[in-house]
Amino acid sequence: MPDSRICRCSIIPPHIFRNIAEHGDDQQRAQARHMLEESAEVRGERRALSLVSDALALPAGEKRRTIYDAQHTRVLPGKLVRGEGAKPTKDAAVDEAYDGSGATYDFYKSIYKRNSIDGRGLRIDSSVHYGVNFSNAQWNGRQMLYGDGDGKLFNRFTAALDIIGHELTHGVTQYTAALEYRDQSGALNEHFSDVFGILVKQHKLKLTAAKSDWLIGVGLFTKQVHGAAVRSMKAPGTAYDDKVVGKDPQPAHMKNFAKITADNGGVHVNSGIPNHVFYRVATMLGGKAWEVAGQIWYDTLTRRLTRDSNFQACADATYAAAGERYGAGSAPQHAVFDAWKAVGIDISAPIVASGPRLKVAKPTFTMPTAAAEVPMMPEAPARTRAARK
Repeated sequence: MPDSRICRCSIIPPHIFRNIAEHGDDQQRAQARHMLEESAEVRGERRALSLVSDALALPAGEKRRTIYDAQHTRVLPGKLVRGEGAKPTKDAAVDEAYDGSGATYDFYKSIYKRNSIDGRGLRIDSSVHYGVNFSNAQWNGRQMLYGDGDGKLFNRFTAALDIIGHELTHGVTQYTAALEYRDQSGALNEHFSDVFGILVKQHKLKLTAAKSDWLIGVGLFTKQVHGAAVRSMKAPGTAYDDKVVGKDPQPAHMKNFAKITADNGGVHVNSGIPNHVFYRVATMLGGKAWEVAGQIWYDTLTRRLTRDSNFQACADATYAAAGERYGAGSAPQHAVFDAWKAVGIDISAPIVASGPRLKVAKPTFTMPTAAAEVPMMPEAPARTRAARK
């Protein structure tokens, strides 16, 4: 029986593929239907990762990455192509997966003292070139897998650092709160991945909360798609609006909460509400978002939530976590209180305390362009690009 804590979580939500299946050309429609089936549950052979040579194992506590080439099959993990400490391969997808998983590991280790995804030094395994024109990235409960995209609507999925951080954070959630992947708990599962995905990107690029564009997946869409990214934490519902891909359906307030059965109860849709909360907290506090706002959210994910936690539970937990770490009535606790209230959720038992309150400024937003802060890995060498054509 499969572990119910584990979600085979993909970055591209099913509603995008459903739109493509309805509005794309013949080839796009066929590919989208295939992606809807494939993303529901990866069917590749999941051979035991213990088959990898023990020579790759390093002492516990050190960074351990292994990258495999699925060679456009759905057999996992594939051929071993790069282990920890090995030189770059000149395959862009291999080297991006290696660098991105390393940046995610370093972020959790240096900022939150977490020893890899499971907190105990888990080796981070990734398979690239998964399937043919596979347009998604996924944490399957044991490892990462990345598609190359179709080249028409989607670029390769290793190229966006925040997507790597997002998917690996599904693993962190699996080993901590184990949020069930449906309804509000599932939306929180997606939310925490967006939070730490954007923080991995901000940390790597040395961006403050004010300088970040708060977009998830910049660069995943090709130039044929009218959209800046897959999601916007700053302004949910504005990331894309395209005749084939569809319009971003994310709400930013509980009054627009989507009561749907598709997508496990709208986990990729309703995550926009807590996403906007985090954006508000981080920008109200200012500075580096991973330092205070990120610490509150990390404490919440790893210590305060349970499998069936909903939005109200998360609101109360972040408020309590802010008070515990920074003090009752502190500026961070006020920011958390105000941000949740702004999206229509009141803290259950607020602490009445004196102190400066932070006013929530009404966000202003204009549709960004894909040129704004593109967190892409370096482009593949010309020789590699030519080989892909």
